[in-house]
Amino acid sequence: MQAETDPRPGTQGAFGEATAQAAILVVEDEPGMRNFLERILAPKCRAIRLAANTAEASALIAETDFDLVILDNLMEGQRGVDWLSEQRRLGFFPPAILMTAYADMETAIQALQAGASDFLLKPFRTNQLLNGITRCLEGERLRRENLVLRQELRNSLDQDRLRSELVGGSPAIEAVRQVIARVAATPSSVLITGASGTGKEVAARMIHALSDRADHAFVPVNCAAIPQDMLETELFGHIRGAFPGAQQNREGLFMSARGGTLFLDEIAELSVGLQAKLLRVIEDRRIRPLGSERETPVDVRLIFAANADLDKAVAEGRLRADLLYRINVLHIAMPTLVERGPDLFDLVHLFMDILSRQLGMRPVPITAEVRANLATYDWPGNVRELRNAVERALILGRFPPLAAQLGRRDSQTLAEIERRAIMGTLAALDGDREAAASRLGISRKTIDRRLADWNG
Repeated sequence: MQAETDPRPGTQGAFGEATAQAAILVVEDEPGMRNFLERILAPKCRAIRLAANTAEASALIAETDFDLVILDNLMEGQRGVDWLSEQRRLGFFPPAILMTAYADMETAIQALQAGASDFLLKPFRTNQLLNGITRCLEGERLRRENLVLRQELRNSLDQDRLRSELVGGSPAIEAVRQVIARVAATPSSVLITGASGTGKEVAARMIHALSDRADHAFVPVNCAAIPQDMLETELFGHIRGAFPGAQQNREGLFMSARGGTLFLDEIAELSVGLQAKLLRVIEDRRIRPLGSERETPVDVRLIFAANADLDKAVAEGRLRADLLYRINVLHIAMPTLVERGPDLFDLVHLFMDILSRQLGMRPVPITAEVRANLATYDWPGNVRELRNAVERALILGRFPPLAAQLGRRDSQTLAEIERRAIMGTLAALDGDREAAASRLGISRKTIDRRLADWNG
């Protein structure tokens, strides 16, 4: 056995969280070294598998998703560096540490060319091994975090908005929170639908935060924001030479989200061909990077969202019916702002507080007239539009008349007009039902009945 333990206490290096959650594959033909590595690593990582040769290693990576590979270079049958180079060509992305007893320049160059992340010279001390593993996994974690950050910047993520959009005590939003609490603990796929600005991504993030995957990445993807000819490689990755300009292997967003949650927004915007590939991933939990000859297992929870009528999209041939059946395990319909009733004013005060501090401006008074104006508007852009209205009011120093600026009333039903009239009058009179009934020329009982109907 060509490894040594370090006799000094405290020199084995503290494993970080990324290492403690890692699945590691050891490829080593010497039984003594395999047993040594298993004894050292098993208590410090989530899972460890052992392979006595490259053939066994190939079989293991075809059925298990590993975070790191540690392999010997000189083995009977095939050198570790040759096997690693072969696997990189087939679309194997995780970092690898190459062990060797010969520290010559040629071997080092070959290791780098094969895609090794680190180089370990035998004999080595335990702390050298552990520190090398930590470096590789922390580097991989940072790379994935950077990829996720770029993806979120592409989506123009606003964390304050995300934290606030499910605020409120209306029956409609409370029902959504209850469903989220129940589904979060399951591994099932979720479909979230609703108009633009209703908080579909907020709901998806809450599901992730309440699940056992909360310590892993949440990767949001807006399928409508990425050109269709780039979406496949963005999602599944590619190997070097898969297409002109593919100079190196690239891990896709599915792999970046492994262990965590992948949120696919605007799912109906996927091309029909890409929908077929996504269907295979959902069924098999395996992906095939562009240009690869082999599928790779991936552990990821999928949440889908759409603001389109998906049944209509199926009828028009834009969405595969079998894909809709697969993604619609559990459906959450996000209510519009009008359907949330009194949540409107909770959100107005919250946005006023957040945005006045962000902009360094004095809050604009929310008078009875302003409340009536806000309550009688139909908010086609929902919570996102409300936030913009508050920000605009801060900049202007007042709330401009919304009905004159935006909104069309010509297609409204009598029930909608009645609702806005009652809610607006109540808002202007600070909730005084008797005064509102007198102003509207209706009975107090009529207002009580209407409010009871609207609240569930």
